[in-house]
Amino acid sequence: MSKSLILLSLLMGVIVLTSNYLVQFPVNYYGLSEILTYGAFSYPIAFLITDLANRSYGKITARKIVYLGFILGIVLTIFFSTDFADFISIRIAIGSAVAFLIAQLLDVQIFDNLRKKKWFIAPLTSSIIGSTVDTLLFFSISFYGTGVPWFTLALGDLTVKILVAIIMLIPFRLLLKTFKPI
Repeated sequence: MSKSLILLSLLMGVIVLTSNYLVQFPVNYYGLSEILTYGAFSYPIAFLITDLANRSYGKITARKIVYLGFILGIVLTIFFSTDFADFISIRIAIGSAVAFLIAQLLDVQIFDNLRKKKWFIAPLTSSIIGSTVDTLLFFSISFYGTGVPWFTLALGDLTVKILVAIIMLIPFRLLLKTFKPI
């Protein structure tokens, strides 16, 4: 296993853990507590990692990073962020697992299909679609029927994720020099 694969998988696992922890905290400024959590700011980095791996090593390696990051992220979440006495905490772990795996694998496939377009088309399109799928799956699984305003939180998080996906184009472009396209 290459050092890059291990490093990117570790980063992916840390992003999953961080996002799963931060999603439990609403942004309590400017009246945003009903529409935004801090997890929206960290999670889009997972798409940057997947897209850089896909661009540089191809979709098979990108999928391996998703699977390894998934396993690591879920294990870390269970140990550090899941309170088994709290049903919502368990739902967050399950919602995260399902949403992450589906959205990241979708991102890999969309990116691969668009890789020959202009440099920004594949990462932007795959990240926006992946973020949308991830957000809807995660919030509905984690919070539906709990009294948490999950739909407004999902819309707020998705808005931030799309803005962050656009901003992530800057490091993506800069890191393309480090991660050579296949």
